Amino acid sequence: MPDQHSTLRAQRRAETQRMIQAHAVRLFTERGYDATTVTDVAEAAGVSPMTVYRHFPTKEDLVLVDQHGRLVAERIVASPAAQPLVRRIGGALIDSAAALTGGGHGDDLTAGEQFLLARLRLMISTPALRAKHLDNHYALQQAIVEALGDDATDPDAAFHAQVAASACLAALHTALVRWAEDDGRTELPDVIAKALAAAFGDDIVEPAGGIDTSEPIGRAGRR
Repeated sequence: MPDQHSTLRAQRRAETQRMIQAHAVRLFTERGYDATTVTDVAEAAGVSPMTVYRHFPTKEDLVLVDQHGRLVAERIVASPAAQPLVRRIGGALIDSAAALTGGGHGDDLTAGEQFLLARLRLMISTPALRAKHLDNHYALQQAIVEALGDDATDPDAAFHAQVAASACLAALHTALVRWAEDDGRTELPDVIAKALAAAFGDDIVEPAGGIDTSEPIGRAGRR
C-alpha cells in the first residue's frame, strides 16, 4: 500500500520535526538563542545534527517554521468567495490561531499557547529572528493571495488581494506582539479579532465567532 506507507512516513517526519522544534525552543528560552548551537539541539532531541538540518535548513527555522501558512490558506479556500477580501482573510487568521493554540478557554495556557508564546518571545527579543521573520511574513502574504484564487492576469484583482493581505497581516503582527507582551492572558483569537476590528471596523469579524470586539484588551485574565 504505497499511499499508506507515504502517509506513515509523512506522519513520522512531522512528529520528528515537532519534537526537534520543541527541544530547540526550550533550549533557546533557557540558555539564549545565540548561546545554543544546532548540535546542542540535536543532542537534546536524541538525533544527529544532519537530521536537524534535514528538517530545519537554518538555525532560525528552528523557531520560525510552523503550519500557519497552510492553515490560513486552507481556511481561505473554504470561505465563501462572495465575502469581502478582508473578512475572508481575517476569519482565516482567527480560525488558524485557534487551531494553533488549541482553542482553550480555561485559566491556564494550553500547550499550544505556551509553545507559541515562547516562539513569539524569541522572535521579538532576537535580532536575527526579527530579520528573518520578514521573509516569513512575505511568504504568508503570498500564500494568502494564492489562496484567494483571484485571476493572476488581472492586475487590479491581484493588487487588491495583496493590499488586503498586507493590511490584515499588519493587524495580526500587532496582535501577536500585544498577546506576547500580555503573557497570553487573553485568548489569541480574541486579540486578533480586536486588532482586525480596530483596523477595519467591528463588522469585519464574523459575529458567529462569539467575540466581543468592543471589550478592551487588558490583564483582566482569561475567560
